[in-house]
Amino acid sequence: MRGGSYARGDRVPADPKPALRRALLGWFETHRRELPWRRDRTPYRVWLAEVMLQQTQVATVIPYFERFLQCFPSVEALARAPLPEVLAQWKGLGYYSRARNLHRAAQTIAERGMPSTAVGLRELPGFGRYTAAAVASLAFGEPVALVDGNVARVLARLWALADAPGAPGREERLWAEAEALLEPARAGEFNEALMELGALVCTPANPRCEACPWEERCEARRRGQEEQIPPPRTRPTRTRLELACAVVVVGKKLLLARRPEKGLFGGLWELPCAPLQRGTTPVGALRTMGLEALEARPFARVRRTLTHRDLSLRLFRCRPPPPEGILPGYLEQRLVGRRELASLGIATAMAQAIELALARGG
Repeated sequence: MRGGSYARGDRVPADPKPALRRALLGWFETHRRELPWRRDRTPYRVWLAEVMLQQTQVATVIPYFERFLQCFPSVEALARAPLPEVLAQWKGLGYYSRARNLHRAAQTIAERGMPSTAVGLRELPGFGRYTAAAVASLAFGEPVALVDGNVARVLARLWALADAPGAPGREERLWAEAEALLEPARAGEFNEALMELGALVCTPANPRCEACPWEERCEARRRGQEEQIPPPRTRPTRTRLELACAVVVVGKKLLLARRPEKGLFGGLWELPCAPLQRGTTPVGALRTMGLEALEARPFARVRRTLTHRDLSLRLFRCRPPPPEGILPGYLEQRLVGRRELASLGIATAMAQAIELALARGG
């Protein structure tokens, strides 16, 4: 072995796992990225980073991670904060259920303490199999393996596992392979190295096999199938969601309402909206909520592509509703000025709609 990888012509041992471990850890010592959650590593910082990194790129997460810690520097600070304040700091990251679960789990941890094992962490809101294993190994050194998208791709190529993502038995096979390969004495570092290899070298497209410490042992590389393994995941059918949004201006303030905690955009603030069903006009849909549109056509539209949905917002100027009561389907409502918007949790598409509404005025 030279430079942390197999040299051509070297004899591969009968059990390659010890050499694979050494090669990966040697590569990681040289190539690991300097990331804010790798400095001053605490269970809270590890956990927060793992949650933010779900479905989100590292470059996007870094500024959010640093700002979030400025507002909530500890689990106790996060637990004490009102949920709307937490959602406001999450604004723009998307997948807001992550923030809601983070807040709920922080309240439990502040009361009972943070479990140090994957089994214990699984009892907390938002801790699935991967997140529990990541926090347990990276923060507490528990010798547990993990599988995320990067790890799954690396292992699939290493052993030429050609089943498509979602195929029966594939996930359990990958977890079993990860457990067999784990370096127990350095579990956190090994898991982090495996994820780093997938992020930097064993990428979904155009993998940099020549830079991989496992190139000489990779079965997909040997077969010339590194671009074909793993096969692409079958994409779910996209749905379309159309909403009629009420723009109610009183003075220089807009009427906003807060959604229920569960469901799409749960707990976030928005222009009052009515879903558009087949055969229902936008004006009619708004009327069922007690909102009277001032014109039959929207003055603006916002379109946004979500993970599994195509979102379309149609904006209508409306008369102010009666002051008593709350619009159906919402937890609360209030008039909000521009300066207050930064303190509210608002989805990206709705923030764009609100900007258009403020620009239009009354």
